[in-house]
This record gives sequence, C-alpha cells and structure tokens, in this order.
Amino acid sequence: MLADLTAGAVEDARSRAAERPTAVVEAAALAQRPALDALAALAPSDRVKIIAEVKRASPSRGDLAAIPDPAQQARRYEEGGASAISVLTEGRRFKGSLADLEAVKAAVGLPVLRKDFIATEYQVLEARASGADLVLLIVAALEQDLLARLHRLTLDLGMTPLVETHSADEIDRAADLGASLVGVNARDLSTFHLDRDLFGRLVDRIPAGAVKIAESAVLTPQDVAHYRAAGADVVLVGEALVTNDPVTTLRAFLDAGAPEGASERKESE
Repeated sequence: MLADLTAGAVEDARSRAAERPTAVVEAAALAQRPALDALAALAPSDRVKIIAEVKRASPSRGDLAAIPDPAQQARRYEEGGASAISVLTEGRRFKGSLADLEAVKAAVGLPVLRKDFIATEYQVLEARASGADLVLLIVAALEQDLLARLHRLTLDLGMTPLVETHSADEIDRAADLGASLVGVNARDLSTFHLDRDLFGRLVDRIPAGAVKIAESAVLTPQDVAHYRAAGADVVLVGEALVTNDPVTTLRAFLDAGAPEGASERKESE
C-alpha cells in the first residue's frame, strides 16, 4: 500500500512538472516569505500540543468529510488551540491538493505541514512554493540516501522536516539524519493495522532533544492522554477533528493532555 501510494504521488508530481517545470517551481519557492518556525511552535511544554489535520478521506476509512472550505476548517483548528496544521495534499486516495494547502496557509498564522508521499525534490519545492512550513518524510518509503537528500533540501528551503517512523530501525535512521521532529505512526502503512502502544514501545529510542510526535489512533481524549503519558510532546489528529466539532474536540483533547491539577485552559478569544 505504501509503495503504491508513493508511486502514485510521484506520478502525479511528474504530470504537474510537465506543466510547471522545476525551474519555475524553484523560483516560486525561493520567492516565498520565510517559513514559520515549526520547532518553536511544537517545542515541548507542560501541556501536550496538537497538529490538527485537514483530511477528507483515507484508504483505510474511505470518505471522512467533504471539507468544502479547508480554510474555514483550519481557522476552527486555530480557534480550538492547535499548534500547527497538517494538510493532506495527496489526491488519489486522500482527496487533497496543493490548493488546499495554499488556502489553509492564507487563512491561519500557524505552521502548516504538507502531508503527502514525498519522494522527489520537485515535491519538496512544490511544498515551499505553496507556503508549507513543514514537510512529511516517511522513512519506510525512502532509501536512506534519498531520505537524507530530501531532508537536507527541506532544511535548505527553511522548512522543518517531520520524519515519520514505524519501527526502532526507522527511528535510528531518523537519528542518523539529525531529525529534530520525529513522529511515530501507529498505523503500519504496509498493512494499515493500528497499534496505539507502538509509540510507547519506541519513544525511548527517539534521540534526546528531538520533538516526539505520536500519530494516528486518536479518536478520544483518552487516546491523547495515553500518548501524553507515554511521553509524546505532540499528537497529530485527523479523523476525530473532521468528523466532530473541531473546536470542542480540540479543547477536550488539549485538556486531556494537560498536567494533572493544572488550571483551566483559557478560552480562545
């Protein structure tokens, strides 16, 4: 499944490149305003932080939400207290687009992640040209030399790579890159099986100083509390926020990840 998703994303990127050559996209990327500091936004604190995802569909769950206005969805995430926003830009199975990312970036003041199956330099340039502040790099989808090259390009363009892992070996590969944001995805992208306890088994292997991000298997406040107790600095949430009221759900999730006995989180203005 992961190989098919990556191959499809690369094929679609090649089609776009035929209409918008690399030199044009690179010029647009370099002309963008500097990327926001995602590391500062997601830095560990006494409360869990949340990356809220704009996600219409997935291969495992099918259609989730129409999201006719991704900018409005993103504004609700910002209102609810998200620290960053992830935008699915894969079009075949997730029904996203770079236009969604551009709309979200124009609507909010939070760092925005391009979440896609990135395997070419062109896709990284596209991300920056569309305003992305972060780019997802999936270790399982990339040979180490290519992963390192894309990681370096992302940094050179001023963005932050979120390096996604699913095993101890993949965390070691992320560490070899010097990755500052390391995600552990509870969903095995080969089988789409979910294992909420995977993060807890792997968290101690994530290098000291890296921001620790738990991804997938988050439907309730208890799931957020579970990840926080296991050591997550940040939790990435998608389905629960597009199938429920995003502001109410986000606030409940953030409260679940607050330190025991902490005062009530301030209401957003």
